[in-house]
Amino acid sequence: MPARGGAPSIVRMPGEILVTREIPAVGVDLLASAGLSFDVNPHDRPMTREELIQAVVGRRGVISLVHDRIDGALLDAAGSELRIIANMAVGYDNIDLAAAAERKVFITNTPDVLTETTADLAFALILATARRVVEGDRLVRGGRWAGWGPLEMLGGDVHGATLGILGAGRIGSAVARRAGGFGMTVLYSDPLASAEMERLGGRRVELDRLLAESDFLSIHVSLSEATHHLIGARELARMKPTACLVNTARGPVIDEAALVEALRRGRPGCAGLDVYEREPSLATGLTDLDNVVLLPHLGSASEATRGSMARLAAENVIAALAGNRPPNLVHPNIRGKA
Repeated sequence: MPARGGAPSIVRMPGEILVTREIPAVGVDLLASAGLSFDVNPHDRPMTREELIQAVVGRRGVISLVHDRIDGALLDAAGSELRIIANMAVGYDNIDLAAAAERKVFITNTPDVLTETTADLAFALILATARRVVEGDRLVRGGRWAGWGPLEMLGGDVHGATLGILGAGRIGSAVARRAGGFGMTVLYSDPLASAEMERLGGRRVELDRLLAESDFLSIHVSLSEATHHLIGARELARMKPTACLVNTARGPVIDEAALVEALRRGRPGCAGLDVYEREPSLATGLTDLDNVVLLPHLGSASEATRGSMARLAAENVIAALAGNRPPNLVHPNIRGKA
């Protein structure tokens, strides 16, 4: 358990498992019920690199979060007893999978349980950007609202608009389902055709067409070398001046500096962001813009969903340390350590 008495510190404790930041209680309760010992980062912040490397020494398992960089150096610091890194996220771009496979360390994630919650937030950003919800809130709170006016804060309609979805995985498909209730036309772009998207009435198009025809463009691709800065100055310039760009995937998919300039020029007309290129830092000028809604990485932030993520992460650790194959392996060919 975390150190007690005086100011908390991050040091290596006797626990078999390191939890790199406090998570919902269901996760640590499961570890305890399985008879496993663990230590939780006592600070309400991510561990520094130095703290994390010190804290992993001798561990058999780690429950990590998206801000923890897991690479060969960290895996070597943990030592030969390390069996599993259980990432409490669906994405795992913070982990060097090749380094983990080389050391026969299991890597798991928490898929499926956050799909609907993240899709809810993506659609919330679509509505908020279209109808200028945050601007309106600021106007009223600031005492600057003079009453109803026929030309005041006109926005765009969501119903009947064209929704472009970049990435046709679970979350992208869940957003497409929600679009059906608004009578939207759905286009999607993905390297592979999606039977689910087609069933929902979506039409697969090339990226350039997606950019040019979408009234709302919602990003749902994972982060990789191929998708880093997939949306840059060229792509932004192809969007409609009335279009809104929404990102609940990973920040570096968008060139954030290019987005600031594009929003200043009015193409696209607005954006809703839940993720950023260098979290928690933002590109210079982003917070000065009225045509962007900025959220603090809330995609999976419902009590039920975060609890389910913690439970899955703990279940993966428990399985691995019992000598079993964890249920949510992200590199299924690895055998792990005997």
